[in-house]
Amino acid sequence: MKQELIDVLRHQPIADQGLLIDGQWAAAASGQSLPVVSPIDGQTLCSIAAAGPADVDRAVQAARRTFEQGVWSRMAPAERKKILHRIADRIESHHAELAVLGVRDNGTEIAMAWKAEPGSAAGTFRYYAECVDKINGEIAPTPEGTLGLIHKEPVGVVAAIVPWNFPLMIGAWKIAPALAAGNSVVLKPSEDASLSLLRLAQLCLDAGLPPGVLNVITGPGAEAGEALARHMDVDLLAFTGSGPVGRLLLKASAESNLKRVYLELGGKSPNIVFDDAVDLAQAAKVSAMGIYRNSGQVCVAGSRLLVQRSVHDEFVERLQNIAAILRVGDPLDVTTEIGAVSSARQLAKNLAAVQTAQQQGARLRVGGQALQPVAGGSYMAPALFDGVTPDMALAREEVFGPVLAVLPFDDEAEAVRLANDTSYGLASAVWTGSLSRAHRMVRAIKAGLVHVNTYGGPDITVPLGGVRQSGNGHDKSMHALDKYLDLKTAWIQL
Repeated sequence: MKQELIDVLRHQPIADQGLLIDGQWAAAASGQSLPVVSPIDGQTLCSIAAAGPADVDRAVQAARRTFEQGVWSRMAPAERKKILHRIADRIESHHAELAVLGVRDNGTEIAMAWKAEPGSAAGTFRYYAECVDKINGEIAPTPEGTLGLIHKEPVGVVAAIVPWNFPLMIGAWKIAPALAAGNSVVLKPSEDASLSLLRLAQLCLDAGLPPGVLNVITGPGAEAGEALARHMDVDLLAFTGSGPVGRLLLKASAESNLKRVYLELGGKSPNIVFDDAVDLAQAAKVSAMGIYRNSGQVCVAGSRLLVQRSVHDEFVERLQNIAAILRVGDPLDVTTEIGAVSSARQLAKNLAAVQTAQQQGARLRVGGQALQPVAGGSYMAPALFDGVTPDMALAREEVFGPVLAVLPFDDEAEAVRLANDTSYGLASAVWTGSLSRAHRMVRAIKAGLVHVNTYGGPDITVPLGGVRQSGNGHDKSMHALDKYLDLKTAWIQL
């Protein structure tokens, strides 16, 4: 990651972007488009096509036709595997371009985006390429003279709607296993961060993915996303985003063809520090970045910090010292630690959450104000609150910004009660030197992911998914394939 290369790429002009339907790039049928405004400096980078129902229908028809024709779904597994590997090759060869393009679009600090976006996406495509020829059916134990076969078949047309915070990484989590299973895909990126996924789509074509197997529609969620969710010929919808939108997607499914809907929603994840943690300094450092990286715009962010009362004051002071010196600035500067907030709209929501917390009696220890390290951009100083009580909005509602709420606890039982006192259940963490306590907490916490003595870092080999109002279904690992496969029974009398 060289600053000189980044500086060259950051100034490259970006052409206005169209829709990818059936292997062809085209404007929206309405001719409408949306400006792409960079949160780095508020400048317009280009425009993206604003798809409507007619465009969505064309994309779904292309996906359905390619699926039924079998150009991908019935291609030999060994050949599909080669193409997925070639996609990974192209992501790697365009690593710097994709990383910088994504940062210009959504403001993630380049040091994080470099690894989490193209680095992760390439690894994801390689992982699922290796799964293609390992999807096996089963032979059931049956009576003499009967053969029971369980076939695993692709679902059909998969719609994927992905968010703006890590579009390339999360997009790959959905596209790669869906393709590995033999499906055709219609992808709808967030209108706030579409550029890297549009580039990925072209790389997929260049790698030999048949036209129409992956289609990309861009535009407002209320129009393009709604039309996709209600389309009668979409078999499955995979979504990562907010709870309110997830509810709308479930309603759309119920009111259309009852397509399967898998939701990875938000969280208010508890990060629990016991007084027997082995290294409080390390725990404070990792916990700070567990909420502040990418300006807090991480679904698994540890936004509720529960600290045992005996070390509470010491730990909060350590956190305050860390937050106060984090370098917020130009996300395309390799020395920046915290980049931009994704949009002026999101920044305003973050600042409103800070104001509400203060009005409800929480104590702001550091940060919480808008910054202007780059003129015209959207930036925020990492905020740390203590004196937070479980009934406050800051302890219950997802901010999706660099705002940390600290709550004290006295013993393990209270830690469990506070950790589970939420409607969410996505991620969590426990810091302790006791192996027995670690195992007890893993069992007791209601969340899809429990870190122990760390925060962040699980790779593609393990699943990510939530419980309760954090959603259903899983991205990552072999388990992600389950969403994209149907089981068909053959009962044969011999």
